Amino acid sequence: MSGSLYVVSTPIGNLDDITRRALTVLGEVNWIAAEDTRHSQNLLGHVGVSTRLISYHDHNEAQRTPELVSRLREGDSGALISDAGTPLVSDPGFRLVRACQDAGVPVVPVPGASALLAALAVAGQPSDRFQFEGFLPAKGAARERALERLAGSDATTLIYEAPHRVLSLLEALAPKVTAERELTLCRELTKRFETVRRGPVPEILEWVRGDKDQQRGELVLVLSPAVRGEVLDERDRALARALLEELPLSRAARVLAAHTGLKRQALYTYLEAINS
Repeated sequence: MSGSLYVVSTPIGNLDDITRRALTVLGEVNWIAAEDTRHSQNLLGHVGVSTRLISYHDHNEAQRTPELVSRLREGDSGALISDAGTPLVSDPGFRLVRACQDAGVPVVPVPGASALLAALAVAGQPSDRFQFEGFLPAKGAARERALERLAGSDATTLIYEAPHRVLSLLEALAPKVTAERELTLCRELTKRFETVRRGPVPEILEWVRGDKDQQRGELVLVLSPAVRGEVLDERDRALARALLEELPLSRAARVLAAHTGLKRQALYTYLEAINS
């Protein structure tokens, strides 16, 4: 495996979620570039890997990248990992991967755990089309524009948020969406206090406001798609209610999709919310 950079996914919580291929690669490369070497040393110690760790994070990647690329061009094999999950997903690594490609160094993915995909899998939201917003801007006009964008999105949207900001995010989001719009809060996935709860945005807001435990740990928020920029017009909403009185949910969504030209899965979510 000489002269290649391996981009290796690591567990997001449960240390048993590391793949056999990841263990082999991490044990055979010359070095591992890690976001936090102390944190990653705990993982390597758990799985019995003694490969040398090199720090690689937001504050040193500009100067560290040329050094690592040079090592790889001279024949080293290296691995890039983040503190948890798949590197480059709201974590450092883009600069190194691009520099390797520009230098003709092979970049090899070693897939595995990802908080993003784990949340999507258990959110109970449409998954045929989705977008990832990462961490929203912390404040100001940039945050307001981001909230407006995701409130009007017709794709399922996944958001990372810091625990100390999740309540303010929900408070800012709730007035921008209809009462039927759903959100799934995924907290501490694969860990001891794993929590997944789906409901209308106002309901999730009140739950988080009343339970400070939900303002702790790692969070992924999954927002259901908007329908026609957020809601159907009054005529289409009346049709939706009438269809629900006569037809099963799935067939009502199909008929409404044919009438409006909107995506059936998004309409199914909308109908399910107003039917509950």
